[in-house]
Amino acid sequence: MSKKLEEYIREHKKSFDVGTPSDQLWGKIETALDKEKVKKPLRVPLWFAIAASLIVVMTVTFIYTYRNRETGVEIADVNQGYAQKEMKFASLIAQKKDSLMVYAQENPKLYSEFSADLQKLGADYENLKKQLESSPNQKLVVRAMVKNLELQLQVINQQLSIINEVSQYKRENKI
Repeated sequence: MSKKLEEYIREHKKSFDVGTPSDQLWGKIETALDKEKVKKPLRVPLWFAIAASLIVVMTVTFIYTYRNRETGVEIADVNQGYAQKEMKFASLIAQKKDSLMVYAQENPKLYSEFSADLQKLGADYENLKKQLESSPNQKLVVRAMVKNLELQLQVINQQLSIINEVSQYKRENKI
């Protein structure tokens, strides 16, 4: 059936190509297109503009206060002396942890036990940091935070001492 249709189209091709739209039809199409191009300007009521500007101002205010709220209370805000101690202890703890990592390869089991102790003290320190913002007695919390850092440093020193003794004992028994 499709072959018959193709043959019919080939035979009557000239009759399909004869029809072209008249000039009147093209004129009507152009006029319709011109009418679509002309649109009324958008008019925004005054109250709508005021509402939009209020929303923008409230959003900016919210973002500004939200970011300020995130900064929280720092130790330096409560006591400058304790802030200096915190910095000193934190840097010493970081150095000692690096030293502890060196020995971790020689004594992995001992290191895992030591790191569990340090993680517990670190978690306690983070809890104290969270309490600092809402505590009525911030100086007491700051003292506890600094004491926690002191304990961490003491524990790391003891751990390093134990690791040194264990290493020295291993060396002496191998000879």
